Amino acid sequence: MSWRSRSALCAVLAAAPSALAAQNFDTVQVRTIKAGDGVYMLQGFGGNIGVSAGADGVVLVDDQYAPLTEKIRAALASLNPGPIRFVLNTHWHFDHTGGNENFGKGGVVIVAHENVRRRMSAEQFMTSFPNVVPASPSGALPVVTFTDAVTFYYNGDSISAFHVAPAHTDGDVIVWFRHANVIHMGDTFFNGRYPLVDLASGGAVDGFIVAADRVLALSDANTKIIPGHGPLGDRIALQAFRTMMATVRDRIKQAIAAGRTLDQVKAAKPTADFDAVWGNGRITPTMFVEILYQDLSRRP
Repeated sequence: MSWRSRSALCAVLAAAPSALAAQNFDTVQVRTIKAGDGVYMLQGFGGNIGVSAGADGVVLVDDQYAPLTEKIRAALASLNPGPIRFVLNTHWHFDHTGGNENFGKGGVVIVAHENVRRRMSAEQFMTSFPNVVPASPSGALPVVTFTDAVTFYYNGDSISAFHVAPAHTDGDVIVWFRHANVIHMGDTFFNGRYPLVDLASGGAVDGFIVAADRVLALSDANTKIIPGHGPLGDRIALQAFRTMMATVRDRIKQAIAAGRTLDQVKAAKPTADFDAVWGNGRITPTMFVEILYQDLSRRP
């Protein structure tokens, strides 16, 4: 990976207080989008939040950054004045778990895959670039963990969270609101932009395709799909993402098998026909190719 790409990727993931201080959270507005019966998507700054709001109270899927907690609470109060009972983290990254400590102090139960707690409990060194993410405070850690799946029978719905093969990280979970026909995919789905494959956290490009296939099998034409980043999606949007991921992966895999170097693969522009739609996010086409090349080169 080139130094320019490493620097850009570092900016995407930097968790140091100085990096967050550069963001003016006072200007962030938390938007509420209805996804299904009693289920909503909140967009602010960071990963998209899923919400189940009903007679039993509120369940959150992810909670963005700590400075946004009160704005998130205000948005939730407009949906349901009842108590916030659970926060379910889709993976360990700070733009999805940054509010954990604030919510935990208020008595909210934090739930996640066991790999999320493991990674949050210790300093993480992002090996693709020189960046250290410090361990989270104890109050931010999930207090309930699972290895395969867990189900919440809440607000008249059956809310199933299940672990998938490493994709964005090794702790990815997908959350299925069965009655509402809504699925939150966390960062296994970036809608309209190239995703980050966090290799240092156990991520792998193949996992994105496996996760997409699993959700496509669960969904129908009416299913709403909440991505980790980007606008509210559906089955058509997820299929387009899956096609892009598989096509670029296969092109790079074939180039590696033919003995092409990274520079040769980049020069061939294997993402060129996708860049207009997917190449406008923080993960640039060049960064995406470099990460996939690194991932696919380390495996037979």
